[in-house]
Amino acid sequence: MMPILILAAGASSRMGGVDKLLCEVDGQPLLARQARMARGVSNDVRIALPPRPHSRYAALEGLDVRAVEVAEASEGMNASLRALFATLHPDTSHAMLLLADLPDLTGDDLRRVIAASEAHPDALIWRGATTGGTGGHPMIFAARLFPAFQNLSGDSGGQSIVASVGDAVHLVPFDNDRARRDLDTPQDWAAWRAARTI
Repeated sequence: MMPILILAAGASSRMGGVDKLLCEVDGQPLLARQARMARGVSNDVRIALPPRPHSRYAALEGLDVRAVEVAEASEGMNASLRALFATLHPDTSHAMLLLADLPDLTGDDLRRVIAASEAHPDALIWRGATTGGTGGHPMIFAARLFPAFQNLSGDSGGQSIVASVGDAVHLVPFDNDRARRDLDTPQDWAAWRAARTI
């Protein structure tokens, strides 16, 4: 079963003191929603989280997922990437990476990207995309790229790794922009909730 790695150690710094991953979506914290979605696709779900104590751990109580505490979470996204990819077994052939703050993604979206990795084995990265072909999430990385994650620092989110493979990226377009629609600010949340009620 392909491991699913979820990035959830960020500080929600643009939310004015509210933790975006604890905001409710479908009657549950967004983080729990994403964890359950991933768990419905894979029995191996690993979630990067800030150092304890932190309320995000409580949101995952009772869920069969592995919490990966990121001691250097304040550095930025790449600390989480290093920590998550370091947990993978040497025999792992592929791993899926997923942002925790994309509330419109579905389990079927994740399965479509997994299917694409099987149908197009010559690629090195497979990723969800917008209808217009802009790359988003989830992303699957082939094992030969795993070591590169240990060389990342800062908050670039692994863009250098994606750039390094050139055309060896297979895009899987989804309807609308849910592959990239993240909710980083109170305004984002308000607009998203308003659109859901229409």
